Amino acid sequence: MTNQQNQNQHNNDENQNINSKDFLIGSLIGGIVGASLALIFAPKSGKELRYDINQGANYVKDRANEWKDVAYEKGTEWTGYAKEQSNQLGQVVSEKSQNLTNKLKDTKTTIQDKMKGQQDPEEAAEEVAKAIDEAAKSFDETNDDNVTNI
Repeated sequence: MTNQQNQNQHNNDENQNINSKDFLIGSLIGGIVGASLALIFAPKSGKELRYDINQGANYVKDRANEWKDVAYEKGTEWTGYAKEQSNQLGQVVSEKSQNLTNKLKDTKTTIQDKMKGQQDPEEAAEEVAKAIDEAAKSFDETNDDNVTNI
């Protein structure tokens, strides 16, 4: 996916979230206004009207508490998810770092062993360059695989 496509998808998701929020807010305000007008224009005595308004206020308060609880639960879920992903990423980076370190140590040992055999310096330099290229390619391949899996 190109950067432009990613940006368009992000904008579409953001617009959809905004539309959903606007709808919920509009519904809530509309419900409150409608209920208030119905209570005011209903032919009831003052005592009955105050009771109905009190009931409506309690209902709105209860709904607000429910939404607060849902928001708290979702926030907790996302916090846990973010921590889990962070730990996984840290673990992958640690493993890749350890693998690269081991490969470099192996290459160093190989070079030292070959140097003992009094190898031509130009050949040794070529082997070192090849070993470094192989280690870099191997690291890039494993890094690409793990990044896409996360």
